Amino acid sequence: MAISANLDDDDGINDINITPLVDVMLVLLVIFLVASVYIVKEAIEVELPKAAKTSDVVETTLSIVLDRNGALYLNGNPTNQAIIAQACKAAAATNPNAQAIIAADNDVRHGEVIKVIDLVRTNGLAKFAINVKRAGNQAAAPGTPATP
Repeated sequence: MAISANLDDDDGINDINITPLVDVMLVLLVIFLVASVYIVKEAIEVELPKAAKTSDVVETTLSIVLDRNGALYLNGNPTNQAIIAQACKAAAATNPNAQAIIAADNDVRHGEVIKVIDLVRTNGLAKFAINVKRAGNQAAAPGTPATP
């Protein structure tokens, strides 16, 4: 009895080998995840208070943050009250409609926030807004601008 093998050398490979493709994609995913840690900009962690109604603010001249330890930040940079006062005076001189967005951590005492508001208003900025988080666990949005 003769066994015949039907081997045809002209057929070639008709299937795609998925294993190397999956390996390459997993390596690219790992590289992306590791690289994304270094790309993300560091942010100041502030737990904003919640409000039922918020509105969007188109122009922000100064961004002032008061963290839970009482540290002040102006446009993301650590600062003190004297530098904020100078920045408010300069912004008011440049643009009469200049405004400030004030964000304070939920654990900061009310009096400290009032001191920042007084600092902004006594140095020429009549318009300011309090940054709050929407009550429905939505993204943070600037609050309604307060006027004197």
